[in-house]
Amino acid sequence: MDSILVTGNGPLNGQIPIAGAKNACLTLMPATLLSEEPLTLTNAPRLSDIKTMTALLQSLGAEVSSLQDGQVLAMSSHDLTSHTADYEIVRKMRASNLVLGPLLARFGEAVVSLPGGCAIGARPMDLHVEGLEALGAEIELEDGYLHAKVPGGLKGAVHEMRFASVGATENIVMAATLAKGTTVLKNAAREPEIVDLVECLRKMGAQISGEGTSTIEIQGVDRLHGATHQVVTDRIELGTYMLAPAICGGEVELLGGRMSLVSSFAEKLDAAGVSVTETDKGLKVARKNGRVRSVDVVTEPFPGFPTDLQAQMMALMCTAEGTSVLEERIFENRFMHAPELVRMGANIEVHGGTATVTGVDQLKGAPVMATDLRASVSLILAGLAAEGETTVSRVYHLDRGYEHVVRKLEGVGAKIERIKGQ
Repeated sequence: MDSILVTGNGPLNGQIPIAGAKNACLTLMPATLLSEEPLTLTNAPRLSDIKTMTALLQSLGAEVSSLQDGQVLAMSSHDLTSHTADYEIVRKMRASNLVLGPLLARFGEAVVSLPGGCAIGARPMDLHVEGLEALGAEIELEDGYLHAKVPGGLKGAVHEMRFASVGATENIVMAATLAKGTTVLKNAAREPEIVDLVECLRKMGAQISGEGTSTIEIQGVDRLHGATHQVVTDRIELGTYMLAPAICGGEVELLGGRMSLVSSFAEKLDAAGVSVTETDKGLKVARKNGRVRSVDVVTEPFPGFPTDLQAQMMALMCTAEGTSVLEERIFENRFMHAPELVRMGANIEVHGGTATVTGVDQLKGAPVMATDLRASVSLILAGLAAEGETTVSRVYHLDRGYEHVVRKLEGVGAKIERIKGQ
């Protein structure tokens, strides 16, 4: 099994290109199931999760071709052969559940395994099921599979979600595009990935308004057509690499970055003593003056502080001046990186959904183990700032969400290498 060896060696300087958003691309790919005509995505990230979604779509009979070194995905669902999303594929990645809404909308039936993914909490499917049932679906759970059907087709409805779930919003919006009548989805999630999905669906002929707000209205149409769409910049990769010069010193420009994607995160960095400025190419990040200061963080749905940047922010707070409190309100079990950071000399106490971090003068390199996708990169960031060598094992998590992480960090002066497993 591969590992990553990181040696702390001072400030980072240069440019890092930011890829297309993993979470956006994984949402856009199932949209091909809504139409017989081709859907082409550009600026696609080259990640193992994209390969998993490709395998899932192909298992349904869709055609998926990876072009231009994987940055273009050409898809067609003109002749599907199955409506069943099998456990062996779905267990690898939670986003696999996003085929449920499109299959129901176009074919009136779907059988989808309960999903897997990172072990960061239960993340149940109840909000997805409630929304689709509001549109007329009949869904039963049997032997770990959701068996869904729609006698007479989906029908528009007014539905308010109990929680602003990103995945449920995406599933319901895609299903509603082909429902009869108007659907009004209240307490919808507002993330940029949802805005990106709606922009793509609109290119395919969907009639949708209100994306980016808590109320989305969808006027159902008879059919959708093909389109070409560019995947939005990955705000989580952007935020992650913004932390690299914050934790190591130096100045790094993130190519393709936009302040609108990370505004609440940038505000926290500013309060910690890290400068974030817009350039004509992206965002430039550098410490303002010496050691960063501690700041408190509460994870919230967009536009609040992203849960997917909490682990990385904790790495920064490990060497900040003072004590910070990080409160996780989105997922339970998302502090599994804390004990690994403690192995590196961090001072962290975890009580339920709250972690208290008291900054230390210097982290020490150590062998650590990645427990999930974002935890893996937080340990790499900590290793960049630590004295000596840090070996991060189980980095297959990393491949799910970050393309060419070693190459990108090497490009700004980091001493990092991937060690092939036996």
